[in-house]
Amino acid sequence: MSQEFTIKSEVIESKINQLLPSQGGFGAGIDFSASTMVVPIVDLTEAASGVGARQDLQTSLSLTSVTNHNVINTTSTLINTTGYFRVFGNSQLYTGGAVTVSNNFSITDGTTTKIIYQIAYISLGVNEITVNPYDFVIFLKAGESLTGTSSSTANSLRGCSRQIATVDGTLVNPL
Repeated sequence: MSQEFTIKSEVIESKINQLLPSQGGFGAGIDFSASTMVVPIVDLTEAASGVGARQDLQTSLSLTSVTNHNVINTTSTLINTTGYFRVFGNSQLYTGGAVTVSNNFSITDGTTTKIIYQIAYISLGVNEITVNPYDFVIFLKAGESLTGTSSSTANSLRGCSRQIATVDGTLVNPL
């Protein structure tokens, strides 16, 4: 047979008020109680059922969830659908003398274009090759697209993109 206990503790009441401000704690005049009876608790959340993947697993790469890109001496549209995307890879720049070379990523709506990530290198008169990794997350609204631009035949943007969430923030699991 179980026993019931009344608990009067300002420390516990303060903690409840702190952790549950929207509930206003238990308020004045309400006591906490405890019981020696074992009461099972059933967790009905997705995390407990194993249906939803953890966020770090949700962002993993798979054969069908990534789209590769290789931009050389041109501007290419890399993504033109709405949502959140991870874009990653390497930028290779070759300088053949005292010149400035660059590769960049831009978001455009067809009228306005903004460079969001640029890799540039100024040569000091020596032929040099630099390889710079990139890894960033973008958000595209309806009508917007991500473009990649390489400034010469010796320069490239090589990498992949992967949608990580829809436009409303719903996570996209790898396929």
